[in-house]
Parts: sequence; structure tokens; C-alpha cells
Amino acid sequence: MATSQKAIENANRLRYIRALERFHKSVMSYFLNTSELSRESFEKKIDNSLKLLNRVQEIALYKGELQDLQNLVKKIISLKESSKDMDDIKDEILYASNQLDKRKNAKRYKKDKHTSSKYKDWD
Repeated sequence: MATSQKAIENANRLRYIRALERFHKSVMSYFLNTSELSRESFEKKIDNSLKLLNRVQEIALYKGELQDLQNLVKKIISLKESSKDMDDIKDEILYASNQLDKRKNAKRYKKDKHTSSKYKDWD
């Protein structure tokens, strides 16, 4: 039974998204768990993570959160060649990652305003 083209495209898309998430997660764990940051270890971590990311082909993403993740990964890769201090790089990446998580969670949790006044007429 032949697999449809749409199923193949969907599988490739999911593979690319998982590779992006894995890259992001590995860099974040490096920054959060490493006591002494050095340029050499950061570059080595990026190179190792890039090996996994380069195995899958890049696919155009249309969802906002996924585009933000893709842009963050590209930013992390570009910071590898920058001449910034490691603490500045760490702060920039952690801030961007927190903003990404904040945008993701903003859609999930919505505070009901004035919940007590919503049901006053039902008495």
C-alpha cells in the first residue's frame, strides 16, 4: 500500500519540528546546567546539536509559535560566530526562550475576569 504524499510531508514536518525542539532544549540545558561557560564548549555544543538538525531537511513552518522557535534556533546558530561575551549570549538566549514560552502559554491559560459577577443574575 503506497503512502500518500501528504502523509510523507506531514511526517517530514514533524521530524523537523522535533529536531528544532531538540536543538533548543539541548542548548537551554547547557546554559542552565553548566557552571562555567566558555566559548569553546558553547561552540562544541552548537556543532553537536547542528549535526542532528542538519539530518532533517528544512521545511517552511506557518504556525506563529513554530516560526518563533525556528527564528530562535537560527539566532542561536548566528550567535556562535558573534564576538559577544558569553554572559551576554546566555542572557540573550535565555530571554528569547522565556519570551517564546510566554507566548506559548499565553494562549493556553486565559484568566476569567470578573468571574464572580458573571453569575450574579442566576440567583
